Amino acid sequence: MTMQASSARAQKAASRAPATPVKRGPGRPTLSNEELLDTALDLFLDKGFERTSIEAICAAAGMAKRTVYARYGDKTTLFMAALKRAIELWIVPVDRLRAVESDDLEDSLVQIGQILVDNLIGPAGLRLLQLTNAESGRMPEIGVFNVRLGTEPTIFYLADLFRRHAARRGREFPDAPEAAWAFLNLVVGGPSNAAAWGVVNDAETIARRTRYSVRLFLHGMLAEMTPAEDRPAKDAGERARLRGVLVEMEARLEAARDLLGEARRLAD
Repeated sequence: MTMQASSARAQKAASRAPATPVKRGPGRPTLSNEELLDTALDLFLDKGFERTSIEAICAAAGMAKRTVYARYGDKTTLFMAALKRAIELWIVPVDRLRAVESDDLEDSLVQIGQILVDNLIGPAGLRLLQLTNAESGRMPEIGVFNVRLGTEPTIFYLADLFRRHAARRGREFPDAPEAAWAFLNLVVGGPSNAAAWGVVNDAETIARRTRYSVRLFLHGMLAEMTPAEDRPAKDAGERARLRGVLVEMEARLEAARDLLGEARRLAD
């Protein structure tokens, strides 16, 4: 075949080629799997689990139902996958908490508490909190799911922080995990619960309450961390004072009994 014939044939084929790219078939996905989960989560957050249909998710994602069902099987599995992705994107990385540590434990805990509170009452945190609260009654596994992915890493980190602080004081602290739970409940739980009920305070109020809650928690934790024999002398003084009050009350009670006996003898 001559070069001229080959060139003419190529030009003829090019003239028959479409001017625009061929469109995707009706069953081809147009979004990545991550985008599908984000789209599904938006609908679940806006309408709740029951009022969100697979059809609506497929329409918003531009995917055929058979594609979604092939990946997730049913709506509950898709919901849990979307929730897992949301939690993973929302939780505060432990490295971020560790980065604000300093030699001052109170200052470290104030900063850690503020980061966690801000994360919980931010738009993403509130939407996720409201969704899990709304659906956890019907799907109890959501609570377990949320704790395992979102709470336990923070608990492990805080417990390790408390143990490290105790070690610097030459102490062991076997109750560190319980202290970590107490920290989250006292410092973080209050603002997050209030926000879930629609009560969102201004930043100054939240910061002030966070500092106060941290001081209250830290005072109690350090007392628990210190053996009884090493606690301040004022504790021993307080116990002595209480013993003195008890002795005084017993003496007054005995005197009252004597007066009552004398009154009965006079009455007879």
